[in-house]
Amino acid sequence: MNYDIQEIARIVRGQLSARSSETAVEHLLTDSRNLSYARTSLFFALKTRTGDGHKYIPGLYQNGVRNFVVFEMDEAWKEYEANFVVVEDPLDALQTLTASHRRKFKAPVIGITGSNGKTIVKEWLYQLLEERFIITRSPKSYNSQIGVPLAVWQMDEKTELGLFEAGISRKGEMERLEHIIRPRIGLFTNLGTAHQEGFASLQEKLEEKALLFKGCKVVVFRRKYDLQPVMQRINPKAQLFTWELNDPQADLNITALLSENGGTRIRYRFEGKDKENWIPFQDEAAVENALHCLAVTQLLDIDEDMARLEPIAMRLEVKQGKNNCLLINDAYNSDIHSLEIALDFLNQQARNRSRSKTLILSDIAQTGMPDAQLYTHIASLIEEKKVDRLIGIGPHIRKFWTQFPFQSRFFETTESFLHSDTQFENEIILIKGARPFAFEQIVDRWELKRHRTVMEVNLTALTDNYKYLKSFLRPETKTMAMIKANAYGCGAIETAQVLAHHHCDYFGVAVADEGVELRKAGIMTPIIVMDPEPGSFALLTEYRLEPEIYSTALLEAFAVFADRQGERDFPIHIKLDTGMHRLGFDPDRMDELARMLKQLPSVKVESVFSHLATADDPSDDAYTHRQLDCFDRATRQLQEATGSSFIRHILNTAGVQRFPEYQYEMVRLGVGLYGVGLTDDSPIRPVATLKSVVLQVKHLPATETVGYNRRGVLRRDSITAAIPIGYADGLRRAFGRGNGYVLIHGRKAPFVGNICMDICMVDVTDIPDVKEGDTAVLFGSEPTIGQLAAELDTIPYEILTSVSLRVKRVYYQE
Repeated sequence: MNYDIQEIARIVRGQLSARSSETAVEHLLTDSRNLSYARTSLFFALKTRTGDGHKYIPGLYQNGVRNFVVFEMDEAWKEYEANFVVVEDPLDALQTLTASHRRKFKAPVIGITGSNGKTIVKEWLYQLLEERFIITRSPKSYNSQIGVPLAVWQMDEKTELGLFEAGISRKGEMERLEHIIRPRIGLFTNLGTAHQEGFASLQEKLEEKALLFKGCKVVVFRRKYDLQPVMQRINPKAQLFTWELNDPQADLNITALLSENGGTRIRYRFEGKDKENWIPFQDEAAVENALHCLAVTQLLDIDEDMARLEPIAMRLEVKQGKNNCLLINDAYNSDIHSLEIALDFLNQQARNRSRSKTLILSDIAQTGMPDAQLYTHIASLIEEKKVDRLIGIGPHIRKFWTQFPFQSRFFETTESFLHSDTQFENEIILIKGARPFAFEQIVDRWELKRHRTVMEVNLTALTDNYKYLKSFLRPETKTMAMIKANAYGCGAIETAQVLAHHHCDYFGVAVADEGVELRKAGIMTPIIVMDPEPGSFALLTEYRLEPEIYSTALLEAFAVFADRQGERDFPIHIKLDTGMHRLGFDPDRMDELARMLKQLPSVKVESVFSHLATADDPSDDAYTHRQLDCFDRATRQLQEATGSSFIRHILNTAGVQRFPEYQYEMVRLGVGLYGVGLTDDSPIRPVATLKSVVLQVKHLPATETVGYNRRGVLRRDSITAAIPIGYADGLRRAFGRGNGYVLIHGRKAPFVGNICMDICMVDVTDIPDVKEGDTAVLFGSEPTIGQLAAELDTIPYEILTSVSLRVKRVYYQE
């Protein structure tokens, strides 16, 4: 939904200084690093404890942003051809604008708050309700004074249900969020000590959180949290919908929770009827979160199969440790309630394992409880959860060591623990600490280091490449990113998450299983399956994956299947063969195709496309133009014959850069996203860097040979280095015997002898001071994937997609 900057200035009661004709606003921006749509973005220059957004205005202006909300004007900005709205408080302006935006829509909203579980409950409600409603929900954990406005701004005329979470850290914050969210249904997850430092008591926190519900028609909560007295004061007209375990007074009475098949069977009574459901979780926190969701669905008179709930990746991370240990990494925060959750998870992991349970715990933060009472409570909790061993780190927990009578040791700092003689063996270790204690050092010390060869994936470079390719397009042109083959080896889920964040319109995968993997990871962007085998039709409809249709037989088969599933207008994508001669309908038979499509109500043509055979080869431009003309003619004919419009796309990465006038309504971006440019001086940045380490250095006389079959013949006294990467990792054997090299200390080290399955050897004679542990780069910015491909007379695609899955991907942002 677009706004004009003049309208926004009126809404936020700001003074407008207008010097640009680009007044349309569609996107709100508070972090300059997240810029995607410069021309339609409005930047709010927020001042926080850690930074001032005003200093990023020159850079944003340079990158095309033309609309700003500021606290004060700088003299230099008065020369900008831009629009500035001057307000007393940009954060207040952001909240005022989004509150006004929210009032435009009548769709019901569920507002979620509580000490823990907000994001999981929100995501699980989305999983349960997404097929019934068009839902707008908070991205990730957007529940703060900044996050909530950005989340609510996503609402539009299509929204049928809103799911928004609200988090607070001090008094006075919730009323501002309530004014923006304006929920019709309120959901309270639980009450704990997280962020307690901003409140005098738990009761004060409860009363502040309950302000989210002051305008609600219905409030859902567990009876034990005793929200009734507070609600009677702030919203006596609200219906209170409660659930509880074995409590006939609750609206939803949970009569039994039974461990079954690795999950929990839920038996309950609602409106006089006995029902049951099953969830794939057993830990206490997950069960409580699921029961919140069950209460909401019952309130809405919806019975959903909760077996389809999928875990939401949060903070607990399980890793293999040394000495047959298992590490549970929760080095994020440390409060009593999250400790309870983590201990439940520890016990869950300990089931059916012959390992003892160990807790490494820092001082507890974010609580208003006196220390003596706090650590007495923690000791009781740890004993109740049957922890075998405690390592306490921090001056406060160490002070109360006498409260912990079981096996325990205490340290003043993380550093003193790391320098101690403490050992672990055959244990499950929960590492639970507040951020200042840097417990990631403990995880790093005790994590089992497996394959030392990694492929680093630069997500910033991926984003930059996407933005560069989009610079060739009109603002309204859609983009489709090819995520097939594990995103060309770079990691499908991680790549899709980044591109979805930057509003990529479609993703393309090769087979249905690749699309299912993305859906299970929470990727909701439309996904096109380029090779939809009949055996995968059920997955297509279940996970809303849209098939490429390239033949009459495939069209008939999928349409019949979709019809039997009760589908109407299921989106399909028609492939035309304009000259690639691989797959596709004959462009000369569009009238016949149109007649067939009119008789198939179960499907709807969403797009029509084709593949260019030689878009990257200037010597074959005549053939490319022949394909383009054929495509244009055929799609026009199909539009006329069907009487309907659809998206058209034929350009790939090379076509976008060389033939942008044929971008139609969408383009497909492939290898260019992942760092392969048309020329060596292309602005396209390398995304992947494959690197390993030197395992061992050897000094060999000229009389010796290296490797299998003695193919590494030395011509001089040599120094060789062994590196743990081989053809099982994707390193081509053809690189052996001097046909390829790695970079060590920035210098070339050619391969010696044959490439082995897991190890290769390189000549480092001319590279000074090579030692064990030194980094060896196989490709990246130097040598590039393109350079390696040229040396082997192959294509970059093959080099990149050959890197095996046993090579760990490490993702980072600059």
